[in-house]
Amino acid sequence: MFLTILYGFMRILLYGINFLPELIGTGKYTGEMASWLADHGYEVRVVTAPPYYPDWHVHAGYLAWRYYKEDFLSPQGNKIKVWRCPLWVPRSPSGIKRLIHLASFMFTSITIMFSQIFWQPNIVFLVAPTLFCAPVAWVTAKFSRAKAWLHIQDFELDAAVGLKLLQYNGLRKAAEFFETRSLRSFDRVSTISEKMVDRLYDKGISKERCILFPNWVDAQKIYPLSYPSPYRKELNISPDKIIMLYSGTMGEKQGLEILIEAACKLQNYPEILFILAGTGSARSRLEKQSKGLLNILWLPLQPTERLNDWLNLADIHILPQQADAADLVMPSKLTGMLASGRPIIATALSETQVGKVVSFCGKLVAPGDTKGLITTIQKLAKDPQLQLKLGSTARDYAVNYLGYEQVLVNLEKNLSF
Repeated sequence: MFLTILYGFMRILLYGINFLPELIGTGKYTGEMASWLADHGYEVRVVTAPPYYPDWHVHAGYLAWRYYKEDFLSPQGNKIKVWRCPLWVPRSPSGIKRLIHLASFMFTSITIMFSQIFWQPNIVFLVAPTLFCAPVAWVTAKFSRAKAWLHIQDFELDAAVGLKLLQYNGLRKAAEFFETRSLRSFDRVSTISEKMVDRLYDKGISKERCILFPNWVDAQKIYPLSYPSPYRKELNISPDKIIMLYSGTMGEKQGLEILIEAACKLQNYPEILFILAGTGSARSRLEKQSKGLLNILWLPLQPTERLNDWLNLADIHILPQQADAADLVMPSKLTGMLASGRPIIATALSETQVGKVVSFCGKLVAPGDTKGLITTIQKLAKDPQLQLKLGSTARDYAVNYLGYEQVLVNLEKNLSF
């Protein structure tokens, strides 16, 4: 920390496969964290990949096979140097393909990361996914005489095993050994929910090194509207429609099939409209399954600058999850749902982290319980007063516990270690 003492600033090297301009998921949060740090006097550099998520297709203006160096400006105009490294992006990601995808970024980023040693960062901050990059981050930190911090957005190995995306026993054991060694090599390990912190303890990480660093929401930008969302008029949706909104990634771990099944059973309730918006590896399959259902409206992801209008389109937010992934990931979309002041129906057990949050500001249904989901949708749709009450509780939780400034100030307190 010599540079910090001498010059009064701290240098933070962020390392991860996802970054802005990705609109959802890990990239959004890493980008916002980088911006906040830069606007609060920290020198920040980022080593990442071209944006590709959640479409699994590299965004226009970038190529998957080449390196880029660019300057990213924070909201206050502070410059963040960003290096983007090539990677392989599979069109239909499966277990093995995902591993190759993650490994490709690790290999292409090695030289860029090692070149940052001469910059002498104080903290090398790796965001997982991808844990494949752990050795590169650790070596960079050691040669920089920096602290090594691992932040886990997603227990990628556990999720892959639980969802049967990684079925080869030998490969799984090797991956588990690698994960254990990697986790124990970092000076600090953080993750986004209490249940995920507990899982770190189960993996042998001492409490002294574990930090709760949840995802956040800017409650000044996301807030309940006092009037109908402009999207209703734009989409020609009548005022009497009760909108069940799912917006975000459409992958395998979301368990979105249950929404198609529920919509199929609710075709005779014309007042209920499902809106499914987003992209991901499972979307085309889900659209085929819903062919002929007139009570589902499929839409793309909406512009970030219109996020508040978009989230306020919902009368009720829907958050499906598969049981095997319940405590391995904490859906990033949940923060915006809460801040919008709308009730939530989640397919999660009460003892999971999602269950703990939603139990007092929404309704819980057991994962895979289509009949229970249908009944819950019908009851909540008929009770506008309960919708208002649950939505108000959701908003209060977001403001009191998940505020953007509050979460990042708490992070700052832990940066000197």
